[in-house]
Amino acid sequence: MALFSNHRHSSEALLGFLLFLVFRGVSVSGATFTFVNKCDYTVWPGILGTPELGSTGFELAKGGSRSFQAPTGWSGRFWGRTGCQFDGLGKGTCATADCGSGEVNCNGAGASPPATLAEFTLGTGSMDYYDVSLVDGYNLPMMVVARGGSGSCGATGCGEDLNRRCPSELRVEGGDACQSACGAFGKPEYCCNGAFSNPSTCKPSMYSQMFKSTCPKAYSYAYDDATSTFTCSGADYTITFCPSSPSLKSSTDSSPKGIDGGSGSVGGSSVEQSELASTSWLADMATATGASTRTRPLVASKVSFSVVVVFILSLLVA
Repeated sequence: MALFSNHRHSSEALLGFLLFLVFRGVSVSGATFTFVNKCDYTVWPGILGTPELGSTGFELAKGGSRSFQAPTGWSGRFWGRTGCQFDGLGKGTCATADCGSGEVNCNGAGASPPATLAEFTLGTGSMDYYDVSLVDGYNLPMMVVARGGSGSCGATGCGEDLNRRCPSELRVEGGDACQSACGAFGKPEYCCNGAFSNPSTCKPSMYSQMFKSTCPKAYSYAYDDATSTFTCSGADYTITFCPSSPSLKSSTDSSPKGIDGGSGSVGGSSVEQSELASTSWLADMATATGASTRTRPLVASKVSFSVVVVFILSLLVA
C-alpha cells in the first residue's frame, strides 16, 4: 500500500510538472508580427529590437507579406523604407527612412527621420504595449491591428497620406516625407527637451495638432500618451503599409479630413476610420498569406499533450 501511495504521489507530481510546462509554454509564446504591403510600390521594412527576430531589414514587394515570431519581453520598432536602390549584393540606400547601414539589413541601426514608426513592448505574463508614432515625422501610411488577443486591443496608426497635406516648411525635398516640427526647427518647445522636457511645459504645437487631426490614434508629439498608447494580451499583430486600396500615395484628393464639425471632436480621416472600424479585410489577408494566430496551435498542443499525460500516468499506475 505504501508503495502504491508513493507511486500515486509521484504521478501527481509528474502531472503537475507537465501541466506547468504546458502553461509555461503558453506564457512564453510571444507574438507573430505579419507585415503586409498594400502600397502600389515596393517597401523595405526595417526592424530594430532585442532580441533580433532573424532579420533587421528586407524587401516587401507590392501585395507581399512576411511574418516573424517574437518572444515575450521583446521590445523594438518597425518602419517602412521607400525609394530604395540596392545592387545585386544588397548594397544601397533608401530615399526615406534609410537606416544608414548601406545594406538591405539595418544591422542594429534605426530609421533616419522622417519615418512612420510602429513601436512594441511585449509583456512577460502581462499586457503588450504598442503604438504608431509620428514624433519623428512621417513617410508612408501604416496601420497596426491586433488579432486573437484579449483586452482593449485597439487598431492604431495613420492610414492617411500626410505627404499630400504636409506644410511646405516641413516637406522633404521631393515630397516623399514630412518632417516633424522638432526635425524641421530643432526648437525645445517642439522637441520637448530643455525647459520643455515634461508634460506640463511641452504642449501640442499647431504642427502636431495637424498630424493629430488627421491621425487621431497616432503619437503626434512626445507626450501624446493618453490617446496613442494601446494594450493587448496574447495577440498577434499585423503591420500594414498603405492600408487603403489603391495606394494613398497615388490619390489626388487633398481636401482636409478628420474634424467633426458637429461635436468638435477629432474624428480622423475617412480611410483611418474605416480601418479602425472594421478588420474584415484581415480575414482575406490571413487566408491568402497562411498567417496563423497562436490560438489554434495551442489548442491542438493541449489536446495532444493531455493524451501523452494520460498515457504516462496509465503506465505509472499499472
